[in-house]
Amino acid sequence: MSAVDIKIFDSYKKYLTEDRQASKNTVTAYAYDIKRLASYLKIDVNGDYTSVTDNDIQLFLEHLEQRGVSRKSIRRFIISLKAFFNYMMEVGIISSNPVIDAATITVISTKELPVTLSGQEVMRLLDVPDVSYPKGLRDRAMLETLYATGLRVSELLSLDVSDVNRFTSLITCRNGKERVIPIFEAATKIISNYIDFARPLLAAPDENALFINTSGTRMSRQGFWKLLKGYAEKAGINKDITPQMLRHSFATHLLENGADLHSLQKLLGHSYISSTKVYTQVVKKQLKDVYTDAHPRGATNQK
Repeated sequence: MSAVDIKIFDSYKKYLTEDRQASKNTVTAYAYDIKRLASYLKIDVNGDYTSVTDNDIQLFLEHLEQRGVSRKSIRRFIISLKAFFNYMMEVGIISSNPVIDAATITVISTKELPVTLSGQEVMRLLDVPDVSYPKGLRDRAMLETLYATGLRVSELLSLDVSDVNRFTSLITCRNGKERVIPIFEAATKIISNYIDFARPLLAAPDENALFINTSGTRMSRQGFWKLLKGYAEKAGINKDITPQMLRHSFATHLLENGADLHSLQKLLGHSYISSTKVYTQVVKKQLKDVYTDAHPRGATNQK
């Protein structure tokens, strides 16, 4: 731990003990989780508590899973880290909590396979925004980008206009480990139309963000989440949709159409191939479900 981390860590333990009057076991458990994050940040990210991003947190959770940490324990990590960063916000060390709600974090696990949208559901979702209006064109461009690239929502909303190369159909993600992702022609066209015709009407002067809110500044996670929920309802999608679900759909649909795991790993920005392999389980399960439903002797068709 760095000197800065040690100072923050010690002050938080004192806060838990004296102000919150937490039990010794609670303090010990929280301290273990927080110190483990510090070790990961120092070795894998070369950072500390004050510089951690939500992408770092997601990669840290994936890192825990690769080392056999149970789903239950990972949920405890989420709770303790969220409380820790809330404390840092309260005392003015950071301005926002990098740990998003536990319900919106999907830690990949073969025991709890990711939920995806079907190809038809994705098409219905993309068709909902009214692109004859600037906001509708913006929303369509966000949805197209998310599905075309498999970006995490934090990565999507961190994009600047300069990260999009419309001539080569490439997007550069710089949030966390930098990677370059190709986008298909239809998505490139929608994004180009948004940049040329809608964004100039919405953006505040000197704003670099690609996707912006009604105030003309960078779109927030909460703002995008609200839009996604609304469009899913209009599209008649009954699943509890999340931005991560589009990422899962991107990965699953690529595998279904012949993509190899190592290429998919690079596109998704996974540190470990085992994180990517879970999508092969999703594809296998879907094939099994189709077989069971369609075969005359399938369990669901037997009288």
